[in-house]
Parts: sequence; C-alpha cells; structure tokens
Amino acid sequence: MKLLLCVGIGGFLGSIARYLLSRYITVQWESAFPFATWVVNLTGCFFIGILIGLSARVNWFNEWWRATLIVGFCGSFTTFSAFAGESLSLLREGAFLTTAVYAVSSFALGLLFVYIGIQLIQVIR
Repeated sequence: MKLLLCVGIGGFLGSIARYLLSRYITVQWESAFPFATWVVNLTGCFFIGILIGLSARVNWFNEWWRATLIVGFCGSFTTFSAFAGESLSLLREGAFLTTAVYAVSSFALGLLFVYIGIQLIQVIR
C-alpha cells in the first residue's frame, strides 16, 4: 500500500509538472510542430536516464524512490520516457529483435489504435 501511495504522489507531481511545462512552452513558442510534447518527452527521457543511473549507483535510491520518481513522476510526466527506458534496457540485454518489435509495434499500433478510437467514436455519434 505504501508503494501505491509513492506512485500516486509521484504521478500527481509529474502530471502537474507536465501541464506547467507544456503550457509554458505553448505560450512562449507558437508552432504547428507539437513542440511542447516533444520537449516534455525528451526532458522525461533525460530525467528517467538520470534516475535509472542514480538507482544503480547510490544506496539511498531504494524501491520507494523508484516508485515515486521513476514510476510515478516520470510515468505521468511522460509515458514516452518509460518506453525509452525499457527499450534501452532491452538493448543493453542484447535483445535486439525484441527491442525492434517493441519499438516499431508500439509506435505503429499506437497510431493505429488512436485512429481506430477516433473512428469508433465517429461511428457511434
């Protein structure tokens, strides 16, 4: 139960951070390119990389911190960071085919499922 609370606290803070950063970027730089999401995703990837590195090097970075910062904060700040972190872990394990299948299928099926969801709602109308 305590780990769930850690994930929830991190998720709460991560979603607020995502909103504030996205809003700031959108107000500062108007663009047809989804610049705010792009920056959030890349920032999340950098941050999760730092946290994964810390978890491997320092003793105080225990399961509570991982649950709060990696799963909760980064998970709600951007799920792309979790995707990138998992892909890198697979690459480090030498699972090149699994990495390729995971990355390509996540992107392609993600686009397809968004499209199907939109089409489903349009049919239901």
